[in-house]
Amino acid sequence: MRWTLMPKPEKEAIAELSQAIGVSPLIATLLLQRGVSTYEDALHFFRPQLSHLHDPFLMKDMDRAVNRIEEAMQQGQNILVYGDYDVDGTTAVALVSSYLLDRYPKVATYIPDRYDEGYGVSYAGIDFAHDNDVSLIIALDCGIKAIDKVKYARDKGIDFIICDHHRPGDEIPEAVAVLDPKRGDCRYPYDELCGCGIGFKLIQALEQKVGKPVEGILSYLDLVATAIAADIVPITGENRVLTYYGLKVINQKKRPGIRAILNTVNKAELNVTDVVFIIAPRINAAGRMEHGRYAVSLLTETDMARAEEMAGAIEGFNAERRTLDQEITEEALVQIKEKGEEGRYTSVVFDENWHKGVIGIVASRLTETYYRPTLVFTRSGEKLAASARSVRGFDLYNALEACKDYLEQFGGHKYAAGLTLEERQYEDFKARFEEVVANTISPEMLRPEIRIDAEIRLSDITPKFMRILKQFEPFGPGNMRPVFLSQKLRDSGYARGVGEDEKHLKLAVQQGRSNPVQAIGFGLGDKLPVVREGGSFSAVYSLEENHWNGQVSLQLKIRDIRPD
Repeated sequence: MRWTLMPKPEKEAIAELSQAIGVSPLIATLLLQRGVSTYEDALHFFRPQLSHLHDPFLMKDMDRAVNRIEEAMQQGQNILVYGDYDVDGTTAVALVSSYLLDRYPKVATYIPDRYDEGYGVSYAGIDFAHDNDVSLIIALDCGIKAIDKVKYARDKGIDFIICDHHRPGDEIPEAVAVLDPKRGDCRYPYDELCGCGIGFKLIQALEQKVGKPVEGILSYLDLVATAIAADIVPITGENRVLTYYGLKVINQKKRPGIRAILNTVNKAELNVTDVVFIIAPRINAAGRMEHGRYAVSLLTETDMARAEEMAGAIEGFNAERRTLDQEITEEALVQIKEKGEEGRYTSVVFDENWHKGVIGIVASRLTETYYRPTLVFTRSGEKLAASARSVRGFDLYNALEACKDYLEQFGGHKYAAGLTLEERQYEDFKARFEEVVANTISPEMLRPEIRIDAEIRLSDITPKFMRILKQFEPFGPGNMRPVFLSQKLRDSGYARGVGEDEKHLKLAVQQGRSNPVQAIGFGLGDKLPVVREGGSFSAVYSLEENHWNGQVSLQLKIRDIRPD
């Protein structure tokens, strides 16, 4: 693991911010590293307000989208709310459809089948709309590259409103409205919204058009916060406000579907990490293992008993997903070794029998093992489909664009993407992708990195420091939980391996004459000899509250250990 200590801000800037808001130089340092440099920045950071949300009509085409929806309602037209089958897509569909249905009855939903239709807008979905006399499709979390599909729909008398957050291609679909802050001609002040976030801006605009404040639609922000957390978009700017208030809804006024998912979770207050690891995988499991419409139904259900029944079915899908994920990951690792590809710059594997619903998770697992750009292929009809994952600093989307001559289609982000190709192109694509990555990736990117915010002493971790640090939440990309380095540590004498095969490390650390502080290092059982040798060691860690038997205590969550 690479340990990278982040540059320390200028002393004058630290002193100025420290004095302006009355915090320690250490807290001021952490804030400056997050782009907070003034009293006003700090006020926005520590006290997110709904007034910090941008005017939705600043987004290009928002006025056209609102006018078209109002026209559909006034003329009694059928509206179809269409979205992708992942968490971002299903939460977006649940949000927009339930909002519209509260105001207008002729609204239906459509989630494409992962296996029969694949990602994004499909011809089958448009045919469904035509067969059901739909005049307007609102596409969420997809559609920015659906040039031909939008033309196909228009020829059938169907209008499109596209709400997407993926990078556009060279051409924008000829829809009634295309809401995407990543459009080159869009001047919206924040371009990191997820698909569900753009859906929320759409309903905010609809409310604003009739003079209603945003407070009236706060109940939908639990869906937005879930999508932001699951889609790994930056939790900065507007996303920070949406997540902050969305977590309040999740913790104080859960919708039946989310309450049913959390029935067995014994935790008083959920944070972003809990959303990522508890709520999101279960919503995702529906689209991965069965069909995304199960997730939409759960998230829009108002009857608790029915929601619990649905959540039980989805829990079964999630258990099946975990089993397949483990089995396919093991098969993929064997394939890499049998082909002697451990030393390559990329991991590209294929098996026609692998379950399409879990190849994205498998790609993430392989990236954790070999730490390099990774693609996992399986068969999808007559084509091959892949999920791709990258490593920190490497733009996967650009690498795929350099290979686009071999691809049927692709889309995604810097760190995650999906693609399809003809089977006859697989080997040529694999060779080209390896070549592109080998020529563009730096050696440092191929080593896992721990970014350290600051070096501190254990004595710096005071109750006041922890109270302020807690207010840095919600954590996520752009505002990760701070990571600290402390040197000259010693174990108090009780270090041991814990868990299955003692793969985790449990210890209590001291620095000088300080009181022991409890610590846990997940997956660091092999570091036990370093701790027990008697010499001092350095550790990088984050600070967390450990909740156990009704008691709350400070705990270091250790990321890595080295002997001094």
